[in-house]
Amino acid sequence: MATGRHRRYRPGRRIQLRLQAAGALLLAVSGAVHLVLYLTGYRSIPVIGWLFLVQVVVAFVLAVAVLVTHSGLAAAASAGFALSTLAAYLLAVLTGLFGFREIRTRAGIAAGLIEVAAFGVLALAAIVAGPVVQADGSVSRTARLVEQVRVALSRAIGVVGAVSVAALALLAVAEVSASRPPSPAATTAGTTLKVTKIRGVDVLANARGLTLYWFTPDSPAASRCTGSCAAYWPPVTGDPQAGQGIPGRFGTISRPGGAQQMTYDGHPLYTYIGDNGPGQANGNKLDLNGGLWYEMRISG
Repeated sequence: MATGRHRRYRPGRRIQLRLQAAGALLLAVSGAVHLVLYLTGYRSIPVIGWLFLVQVVVAFVLAVAVLVTHSGLAAAASAGFALSTLAAYLLAVLTGLFGFREIRTRAGIAAGLIEVAAFGVLALAAIVAGPVVQADGSVSRTARLVEQVRVALSRAIGVVGAVSVAALALLAVAEVSASRPPSPAATTAGTTLKVTKIRGVDVLANARGLTLYWFTPDSPAASRCTGSCAAYWPPVTGDPQAGQGIPGRFGTISRPGGAQQMTYDGHPLYTYIGDNGPGQANGNKLDLNGGLWYEMRISG
């Protein structure tokens, strides 16, 4: 065995590897959650669907890069990506993103918590490794320089903790905001319904001019859109007389809790939180919450 060679090791290597493995796992889980959401409906949302697919691909690529290269740079890039994914979610909940407004769901809460954890673990993995030490106990000049840099970077641990706490606080605020029930103006059709033209087609709208939709799994006697679905698609409640003068048959069905939801030609009616004003039909042909949604076109 050659004795001239010096073996080298890193005192903090084991901790670094464990942090990288844990961070890569968290990032992969985040990607898996987004993949499930993408396949179960988000892929049909304009722009948002493509962003979900990008998140899935990049999350898995970065997770593999962290595990294979053991690079601090890969860990830092992955931490930044996890934080940016969380930021996009918070933006979608608080203000809307590309015309899509997110609401509180168990999957969203889980993904948010995972992304906060992934950021914290990967950020620590990027700065935790110690200097390279020779077998005889000496430390090279390069290693000393590296150690000086790492000492400076170690101070960033406090910043990582502060950012993680801030991210958790923002996530909590966003979830509380998203859990508030829609206002009456968003869930009722008002005193009258009207006809509006979208892309040359006559469709039904509420008093505010928001497009009304129907859900393919519904039946003339019951709505299949309840719980979180009804937060995305607020049911239109009111008196069938609100459609007086418009061709077609208006009626009502009873929703859980006793509210009377309006129907048109046997289809329970809804608005969509992705529509911000009259003339929009962002919910048309979306495959969300277990079925397809269509703008309610005027019969006859």
